Amino acid sequence: MNTDKVVCPVDKTLNLINKKWSIQIIRDMFFGKKHFKEFKEDKPNLSNKVLSNCLKELEENGLIKKKVLNTTPVTTEYHLTEYGKSMNKVIYELAMFTLHDENNNSYSDETRKALKETFKETLEIED
Repeated sequence: MNTDKVVCPVDKTLNLINKKWSIQIIRDMFFGKKHFKEFKEDKPNLSNKVLSNCLKELEENGLIKKKVLNTTPVTTEYHLTEYGKSMNKVIYELAMFTLHDENNNSYSDETRKALKETFKETLEIED
């Protein structure tokens, strides 16, 4: 008899990215950010401690890898793993959720189209 408890795959995924800033950090890596200070550039409410803990958890969950470069001073870079890159469709659909909302007046039609293309290209989404 199988006594394994079946865990919903949605719950399992959310447990991998459950920190407040996880999705934004993963998104930023798709858009080229890789250094600690770069993740904070447009997030004034993100403290160093929270960012550090989030990066550590994402690394422990296999979504990112940390690379320490032998430079003076020492430089640390963060990169998405192949597993982390597989979040591309999730990030894309999160963006599209808002862009497809006809009640959302935050974006002009032109801006919606440009954002959709930017996300599609950056996240390597194919039709």
